[in-house]
Parts: sequence; C-alpha cells; structure tokens
Amino acid sequence: MSVRNVFVVGLDELNRIRLGHLRGAKNYRFHGVIDPAEVNDTEIFPIEDMLSRAETQLKEFKGSIDAIVGYMDFPVSTMLPLLCQRFGTRSTSLESLLKCEHKYWSRRVQQEVIADHIPRFTAFDPFDTQALQHIGEAGLYFPFFVKPIKSSGSRLGFRIESPEDFTYAVAQLCEGIGTISEPFNYVLEHAILPDDVRSVDGGHCMAEEIIGGWQCTVEGYVFQGDVVPYAIVDSIRYPQVLSFFCYRYPSRLPSSIQTKMHELTRQIMAHIGYDNAAFNVEYFWDEVQDRIWLLEINTRIAQSHCDLFEKVDGVSHQQVTVDLALGRVPDMPSRQGAFKVAGKFFYRVFFVDATVSQVPSAAEIEALHQAFPGTLITVQVEVGMRLSSLPEQDSYSYALAYVWMGADAEDELEENYLRLAEQLHFAFEDIVG
Repeated sequence: MSVRNVFVVGLDELNRIRLGHLRGAKNYRFHGVIDPAEVNDTEIFPIEDMLSRAETQLKEFKGSIDAIVGYMDFPVSTMLPLLCQRFGTRSTSLESLLKCEHKYWSRRVQQEVIADHIPRFTAFDPFDTQALQHIGEAGLYFPFFVKPIKSSGSRLGFRIESPEDFTYAVAQLCEGIGTISEPFNYVLEHAILPDDVRSVDGGHCMAEEIIGGWQCTVEGYVFQGDVVPYAIVDSIRYPQVLSFFCYRYPSRLPSSIQTKMHELTRQIMAHIGYDNAAFNVEYFWDEVQDRIWLLEINTRIAQSHCDLFEKVDGVSHQQVTVDLALGRVPDMPSRQGAFKVAGKFFYRVFFVDATVSQVPSAAEIEALHQAFPGTLITVQVEVGMRLSSLPEQDSYSYALAYVWMGADAEDELEENYLRLAEQLHFAFEDIVG
C-alpha cells in the first residue's frame, strides 16, 4: 500500500504521538499545517491569513494531498471545509457545518425536528441598549444563560440571575466578542445562508432557557449518509458551579437514556445533512423530569477525550477522523485498552485573577507519572503568568493542569486523582477574589 499524506491543521507533538498509535498509521505520513500555538494558545484568529498560508503550504507540497483533518474547535473546525473544498479532499459541506456551529442557526434547525429537546432561545445584539427588554419579549425570564453566537470552549458564557448580572455579562461580551466575531464573519461570507440567519452574524449572542442535569457527550460520525453514534462520555462539574471537574468514559447513564440520545443524534445529524466527518453532541439528562436536552453540536471529535479512548478502547478516536478523511469506514476498536474506565481531570483554582509564583517541576511531574502508571499530566501555566492571560477558560475558574488517568474501577479512578492532586504544588501572588 502506498503511503497516504494526511495534513493536520494545528498538529502538536502530543497529538502526533497519538496519531502514530492509530490502526494503519504505518501507512500514513502526518504533516502539520499552521503552527499549533496560532490556533490553540491564543485568542487572536487571523483566519483569512491562516487560510492563505495553509493553501500556499499545501500547493508547494510535492506529493499527493490525501486528507486534511483537524481535532480542534474554532478556527480549525471552520477552516477545514474551505481547505478541503479547495484541494478536493473529503469533508462535510460548509453549510452543514455552520448549521452546527452557528448557535442560532443550529437551534432553528433543531427546532424543526426535535423541538421537545431544546430550550427556549433568542438571539440578541449585546451592543443594543434594549437587549434585555427584547429577550423578555421573546419569552425568556430570569434565570437564563447567555453566550456568543459562535464561542470557543466555555469562554464568555454567563448565567444571568438579575439585571445586574446581565449588565456585567454584556460588558464582558462587548469587550471580548470581536476576537471571534470578525474571523467567524469571514467564514460566513463564504456560505449560502438564509436571510434570517445572515442578519444574525458573529457579533450577536444567544439567550437560552436554563437547562441542566446529568451532562454527557455523544461522540459520532457520518459516513456516506449513515449517522453512527459510537460512545458517550460523562461531563462532571464541580458542585454549584459551571466549571468541569472531569470527563469520564464509559458513561454511567442508564442504557435506555443512552439509546434515546443515540436516536436523537441520528435524527438531527441526518436532518442537518452533515456527512463524511466526525462530530459530537452535548446533552443533559434531567433525571427529575426524565427529559433529555440537547446542549450543542460540535463539528469535530472532542480532543479532551482522545486519551480516554486510548486508555479504554485501545486507540484515540482520531482514528475516526483520519479514516473518514481517507474515505474509509472508521476502524475504531472497543474495550481493547489497558483500563476499564478513564477520566480527564481539571485541576482548578477559583480566583478572579492572580500571578503564578510556583508550579510543579518536571521532576515532580515525572515522579507522579511513575507513581500512577498510565497517567498524563500537562501543566497549563508558568511562573510569572497572570491567570487572566490563559486562553479558553470559563468565566468562573482557571484550569492550571489537565490530568488523564485510567483505572479498573470508577472509585479507584477518583481516589487516585485526589491523591495525585494533593501532590500538585502551585502558589500565587496578588490573588483577586
């Protein structure tokens, strides 16, 4: 078999290693496109320039361009259909992708087929001084949740309990929304949009009814029109706050609820027309009402879940992304990994801001890797860094480190993490809040 050239937008060393473990990887040559720092460790996204440079690099390549893939959210996810169209490689259409990523358009499309499983919603302009009044006229009252039409991670998402909360959130949104709205609007210019969607551009926000419950993510893909949900990962938050504590795989949801989520996933992704690409759908299961809510659709695998699949199933679910991009049915194994359960834990602090004065040393991290076999720890901060400079954070805390662990039982997994966390030594100065 000839070697296939797979180009990965934002390829970093950790994921290069993961990709090397995929089935058939000996027949692939992975090439990075765009430095990972430009799309991962920043909140500045000059997407037109990045597309131009990516196109130049690909045109200068002497061999075949067999696939162009990515595993990150904005801007990578929205760049891929444009690059793939230009070079004739496989991807879903830009319009079907935007029916997932443009939050207002996505809710409108969801409303057409699964209206009982989505919250009440409306779009608003954060620069409009009458925005709160318009939200009320749309039938939304306190409490509700606001977020940009296109966001990245949990950034600029706020729970609104009062007019004062809304005033604070709008100030933050007006200050920060341009970093995503401008590049996202560039992408929108390349798509065929309904008039009522085109008028709600990247500078707008969403207000939505509060939903909640047991949160999880359905990982899936579409191959030649066949929608295949293949796994569910639980998302567990810290008590009383929006910040994530860990992602856990496999899910502990009742099998009947998992089956219903798979059905809803097949229904909405088929209706959208999404095809030949991976996706994930985030849900809540309200146990009290026994009601399933669709939170949002992401047009990629969840990168945070890669190591969980490798630990439990044997390889990262990047297998799905690469196989689809090469026109193959994904060859994803099941339960062939070294562990029965795995988690990604978020080591957090709940300050408004602070300066980092101490982080665990490389030797301390390595000692923890040895003490807890199969564990991977990535520290996200450096001495002298202001926590407020960390990209991709939620509005309530800062993730100082990510910890991926595996175990043979769930209680063992959490106990091991708590023991490890006690040995992660950070210190701060100028603590605010």
